[in-house]
Amino acid sequence: MTRPYSVCVYCGSSNRADPELYDSAAELGRGIAERGWRLVYGGGRVGLMGAAAEAALAAGGEVIGIIPGFLHDAEVGHHGLTELLVVDSMHVRKMRMFELSDAFCVLPGGLGTLDETFEILTWRQLGLHDKPIVLANLAGFWNPLLDLVGSQVSQRLVREEHARLFTAVDDIEGVFAALGRRGQAAVGAVGKLV
Repeated sequence: MTRPYSVCVYCGSSNRADPELYDSAAELGRGIAERGWRLVYGGGRVGLMGAAAEAALAAGGEVIGIIPGFLHDAEVGHHGLTELLVVDSMHVRKMRMFELSDAFCVLPGGLGTLDETFEILTWRQLGLHDKPIVLANLAGFWNPLLDLVGSQVSQRLVREEHARLFTAVDDIEGVFAALGRRGQAAVGAVGKLV
């Protein structure tokens, strides 16, 4: 069975972020749809998550959301998606997002975004996958994280090669440049895996 190249997006659910971040999230969602790729994300209708999903849907894209029941019941689940999977826990949510995705893009976000990012990086470090991970360092948002990883390398707590498990880019165009080679290799003329 074939499916579109799928990009998992980790990002914030806050409705209080800088408006430019919502524009960037929408640009990402729209770009994923325009390439015939599929957006996989946490299933919410709020914050950057909602902006990315709405833009992908408006551009005719396929959007799969995965949300734990307790968040769904708090009325943040997005019911206009191609598919909304309601799961038992945050752990199951993260595993399903991983299973359904070919690549990961990290936009600015809060503690949940950090949790998802570090888990997927650790899994790659441990050799559990070799899927690309792109950090969208919009307006330098992730500079403190990049500095921390640099410090970990200099203190010999992280190997230099492990600091290269992700690609940091400055804008959404850079995300697509980083994913483009892999995505184009996987997607045929009708946007399906070959």
